[in-house]
Amino acid sequence: MKDKIKQILNDLNDKLKNNAELQLANLEELRQKFLSKKGEVANLMQSLKNIPNEEKPILGKLINELKEEITLKLQNKKQELEDAELLKVLETEKIDITLPGYEFHTGSIHPLNAVIEQVEDLFIGLGFMVAEGPEVEKDLYNFEMMNMEKDHPARAMQDSFYIDQETLLRTHTSPVQARMMLENKGNPLRIICPGKVYRRDNDDATHSHQFMQIEGLVIDKDISFANLKETLLTLVQNLFGKDREIRLRPSYFPFTEPSVEVDVSYVKKDGSKGYIEVLGAGLVHPNVLKMAGYNPEEFSGFAFGIGVERIAILKYHIDDIRHFYTNDIRFLSQFKGVK
Repeated sequence: MKDKIKQILNDLNDKLKNNAELQLANLEELRQKFLSKKGEVANLMQSLKNIPNEEKPILGKLINELKEEITLKLQNKKQELEDAELLKVLETEKIDITLPGYEFHTGSIHPLNAVIEQVEDLFIGLGFMVAEGPEVEKDLYNFEMMNMEKDHPARAMQDSFYIDQETLLRTHTSPVQARMMLENKGNPLRIICPGKVYRRDNDDATHSHQFMQIEGLVIDKDISFANLKETLLTLVQNLFGKDREIRLRPSYFPFTEPSVEVDVSYVKKDGSKGYIEVLGAGLVHPNVLKMAGYNPEEFSGFAFGIGVERIAILKYHIDDIRHFYTNDIRFLSQFKGVK
């Protein structure tokens, strides 16, 4: 049997050394021949039953050593063949390092997102929370809780997309304020509400049926018009520069009383000072406070709303609101690194 063991090992060595065309598939055939259940090593193990008992431990050890050696030789040959194949692949896939590299185009933040993030950063620093709500809204939150009951004439100012008699695409982010006031259950509140809103309007250079809005709301004890004015001045100077001034003009909004339009100063071509409207604001109407669970004798508040597109148009000198929605890379690439 020792001669048989030696013969098997020599046979394997011959096949591994003298076969120049040996492939990985051939190795599997050799493994089957020598190590399978019906292979040479298994046959040797079967033949041990015919060997005297005193010789079985020695021959069994030799057979196990043969099995380990065959396994090792096949593994080493497999690694050798795999390395050779990899080298062939690398030879055929050489990289020409003199070729120019790939040009990776980096994106830029959308100008509307830039304005929203700037406003959010400011108000988060002032202790406000950022609140969001659904774009498909109930009439209750969109109009009624904003002091515009059914058939209120002020609803005509916000011609709307209705889904059914009680559901519509929100016309402002005020419903988020209504929801947050109810959720807050009569406690002080400081929030801003950025988001997309919809109004049935004809699209042109200055109008869009959808646009972005940011509204702010503060409710607490002893909130006055002075608090509103200081907040608006801080907002305007953060957006347009510390040298800007604001002008407040009386206006009307159903959900605030008194209400104002806010103008920001700018320098005309002739060097004189001018003003342009940027947002609306006012003190929260007592009826709005009552419907949200606040006692208007104890709590007061202010609210404001800005159109993000209007701010971006003024801030970045854009001449057509439709540029924001056409996804023209030539337009958007101008805003890399904007703040």
